[in-house]
Amino acid sequence: MLIGEYQHTLDPKGRVNFPARLRESLGSTFIITKGLDNCLYVYSMEEWKVLEDKIRALPMSKSRNLQRFFFAGAAEAEPDKQGRVLIPAHLREYAGLTKDVTVIGASVRAEIWDSERYQSSCEELTSDSIAESMDELGF
Repeated sequence: MLIGEYQHTLDPKGRVNFPARLRESLGSTFIITKGLDNCLYVYSMEEWKVLEDKIRALPMSKSRNLQRFFFAGAAEAEPDKQGRVLIPAHLREYAGLTKDVTVIGASVRAEIWDSERYQSSCEELTSDSIAESMDELGF
């Protein structure tokens, strides 16, 4: 399970030092793609296969937009010896990544956020909205 919140800075070449704890769980090569809420999703190769299989199992009428969204802009990432990962320009642009980034563990995937956007997203969460979601799940 991927957990935690990590603050990093994007270097001028578009690389981010990817947290060691998350790298351990993701493996030596993983996938970075567009995510919801204008962040990036990061999947291990195993979880990427699970996502791919679920999308492929859908009828084309329901899967084609998901295929385009997740697969067209996806990139394989392999950390260098310093643990840095290059985030392609089109993904940096999509997520609005310019300098300060927050990398979070979100169960089966990691997410890469512009730090300011992530902070705003967290501020929108309220105890009531979390309680409502927990009620729906039977907690």
